Amino acid sequence: MLADLCAQALALLEPRGCAGHEGLTCAAPDGIFQTMTDQPIRNRQAERREATRLEILYAAWEIARQRSLAEVTLREIAERIGMRPPSLYTHFDSKSAVIDAMFGTAWAEYLRSVTELHGDLPAEPRTALHVLARHFFDFAVADLARFQLMNQRTLPDFSPSADSYAPAVEVLERLTSTLVSIGLPDEGDRDLYVALIGGLVDAQLANDPGGQRWSRLLPRAIDMFADEVGLPQIPGTPRSPRTRARSAR
Repeated sequence: MLADLCAQALALLEPRGCAGHEGLTCAAPDGIFQTMTDQPIRNRQAERREATRLEILYAAWEIARQRSLAEVTLREIAERIGMRPPSLYTHFDSKSAVIDAMFGTAWAEYLRSVTELHGDLPAEPRTALHVLARHFFDFAVADLARFQLMNQRTLPDFSPSADSYAPAVEVLERLTSTLVSIGLPDEGDRDLYVALIGGLVDAQLANDPGGQRWSRLLPRAIDMFADEVGLPQIPGTPRSPRTRARSAR
């Protein structure tokens, strides 16, 4: 009697169509395979924490863009996102920590975009310099507060952490590698290239935000740099009158 009851119970537990079959996969009567799979367990608490962290950073960027980086405060961030200041401290223990995270996310965003660009970078050296310069220029002038945090010492007491600085270092390493690959291994050439672009960005943001006054000078500046370091002209492109005049001297 007991043996019969146990057999019936085991039969109920066995998947339909799998009688006498061992293993995790079996064929159901209709021919469909039934397979047991491991489902990843979501860490909902970590997801909520990361969402709150991003909300904090979004509010901080809003303040920086509306007023300035110097006027970002934890109290106002908390007010904007409807959080009590003590609760915000469980995510960032100081304003400096918020600024550090903003710095890191800004450079990480640029690193992602320029990594995609490097995948399709033209093989012709001078053209590659133009493409890289335009990419950084447009990224920089699109957001004054972001550019100031990434490239200027707007906050004299702020120094980024190693983790937040890492994307910036990788960007510079990628640029260095590209310049070396086109025959420009000199560190001074790299510094001059960076300074030219950065100077035009500064002038555009300071004197003609949203305009084209210094943006339109970028191709000319990059050609001047390319001439200085001895890169060949782009095939099929005539030299400028200034270049021809220098060559005739």
